Formats: sequence, structure tokens, C-alpha cells
Amino acid sequence: MSKKTRLDKTRLALFDLDHTLLPIDSDYAWGVFTQDIGWTDPVVFQARNDEYYEHYKAGTLDVHDYVRFATEALRLRGPAEAAAAHARFMESVILPAIRDEAVSLVRRHQDAGEQVVIITATNEFVTGPIARALGVEELIAVQLERGPDGWITGEIAGVPSMREGKVERVAQWLAARGLGWSDVHATFYSDSINDLPLLETVDHPVATNPDDRLRAIAGERGWRILDLFRKK
Repeated sequence: MSKKTRLDKTRLALFDLDHTLLPIDSDYAWGVFTQDIGWTDPVVFQARNDEYYEHYKAGTLDVHDYVRFATEALRLRGPAEAAAAHARFMESVILPAIRDEAVSLVRRHQDAGEQVVIITATNEFVTGPIARALGVEELIAVQLERGPDGWITGEIAGVPSMREGKVERVAQWLAARGLGWSDVHATFYSDSINDLPLLETVDHPVATNPDDRLRAIAGERGWRILDLFRKK
């Protein structure tokens, strides 16, 4: 049997979320929001949240430790109160941050018949409603372990979708659909040096609103650079 040609392949458009489709970091913003509504100590939480964010930007974040920290308030509040708070978060923080440029970019790929997937290192609780607000049904996010009561434990279930884990999680997503990397023609948009492994895996890497290190690498390798949120 002959190999699939480019025209035979499933066309896949992968998008990072924070600072790629959103001009903010939703995980960090959720932490600030929980602080603002009195769920966390404003001084202690802010200091730790800032420290974790710096580690993420540097590519040195311990994602398991971070998720325990980031979900602690959720675990204590329970599902009903958490869902109500997230609805407020969407209304006051996320929806005002969604930009027409990002929505238009997603729609162009959807209108072209491509399968659009958001893949993010932020957990599924925070990002599920955001993906839906962007009109994207397929989301690969950090999965949260559930206890016997059905509520989150603070641990990660499976492979975290971060750094090399993003490549593995996309491979799992493809395998569940009877596909492999050789069956798809993939584009990936990301802002972060953390996503270099997946950018190096796809057919068309697009450095989108890139951090300084990714911008330099993209320039060296001739990758497309997209400043989606260029200041007016």
C-alpha cells in the first residue's frame, strides 16, 4: 500500500491557549481571581503564584507540584462552589480577553475543513469552558485525578500536556481515532519555548506571539512568526 500523500492526510490545526489564543495566562489569571474572591491568602498565594509562573516561563516548572498548589482552593470548596466561581471568572476575566483576531484564526482553520484542537498545559477545569467559548470542541489539557467522591484530588491523571508531554498526548489523541503522525498534516501555534518539542514534531510550526527565546529559534529555523496580538 502506498504512503498517504499530503492531500490524503487529515489536516490538523493545534493551538496552545495562554498567550497564543488568549492574550493572558488563564491559569495565572484563575489564581489571581481566587485570591480576589477571598479563597486564598493574598500575600502568600500571590508570592507562590508568581514564583511558579516564573518557573513556567523559564521552562523549569514542576507541573505536579504546581497543580497541587493551583487546585488546593478548588478541592476545599467543592464542585458546586467551584463551578459557580468559574462562571464568574469567565464573565469577568476570560470573555473580555477573547480577541477577534484569535477567533478569526480558529474559524479560518475550521472553515477550511481542518480538525482544530487546543492543547494546553493548564488544567481541564480552568480551560474546558474557555475552549467552548472559542468554539473549539476538542481540548487536550492537564487531566485532574478524581477521588472516590468524583471530585479532584490535586494530582494529575495520566501524562501532563506540557513540554514533551504535549507530543505524547497528541499521539494518544490520534491513536484513539485510529491515526498516527504519518496520517496527519499538522500545524501548531504556540508562544512558548516550553512547546518546542511539539513545534519540532508538526509539519508547520507557527511561533505565535512568541517569547524571546522562541522568537530567536523561529528566526534561525525559518519558521513562520505570527504576532497575533500586535499592539495598535
